[in-house]
Amino acid sequence: MPRNSRAAHPGIDLVVFDCDGVLVDSEVIACRAVVDTLAAFGHVIAADSIAERFTGVSNRDMYAVLAADLGAALPKDFDAAMKRRALELFERELKAIAGLETVLPRLAMDKCVASSSLPDDLLWKLRRTDLLRWFSPAAIFSTALVARGKPAPDIFLYAAAKMGASPQRSIAIEDSAPGIAAARAAGMTALGFAGGSHCRPGHDARLLAAGADLIFSDMRELSGLIAAHDHRFSETRP
Repeated sequence: MPRNSRAAHPGIDLVVFDCDGVLVDSEVIACRAVVDTLAAFGHVIAADSIAERFTGVSNRDMYAVLAADLGAALPKDFDAAMKRRALELFERELKAIAGLETVLPRLAMDKCVASSSLPDDLLWKLRRTDLLRWFSPAAIFSTALVARGKPAPDIFLYAAAKMGASPQRSIAIEDSAPGIAAARAAGMTALGFAGGSHCRPGHDARLLAAGADLIFSDMRELSGLIAAHDHRFSETRP
């Protein structure tokens, strides 16, 4: 069972981290894998378009949209080919988001991961970047466990329930508009992180438009933001 952290943080019991773009700097790499694989099958799509449309979206939902765009089902071996390409790139380039080594040990409340990555991929990324040590295996959740991916609130509601926390006393850290929308729909405070390598000018505005309570770009700021706002967030949320 998660420990009771109400004494240390009266306003917050749980911090929920997205993985890609929040814990690991993977979004640009993942977009390249999609683009490279599409090109191998004869379909040219710009990496910026993939990033704009599918950051924060599960593969299953992305594949459905791509198939609709192409007017035909993706090749049956597309998923396997894309995963092979992504693994090649991740093994060479994947890194944890800077500052996590400072902030994660400082968080006194419970924390978990709620990601659109598939369970095995999620664990591999966290293990590869040495972040798995900060999260209990029982506190790592994939949208594969729920009916709907982000922007639906399912994964955040599921994570809060499993962690024994109220969504209204939880903070979600998200880097994508679908993720922010999902967190807000679940009733959580949503902090938009704009420090990943995929975040270009205008990213802050997109997260705010999706409902982010605030934006930050340096992960080292997180513990201070929580300390400053944990009482007020739960009192001022609409």
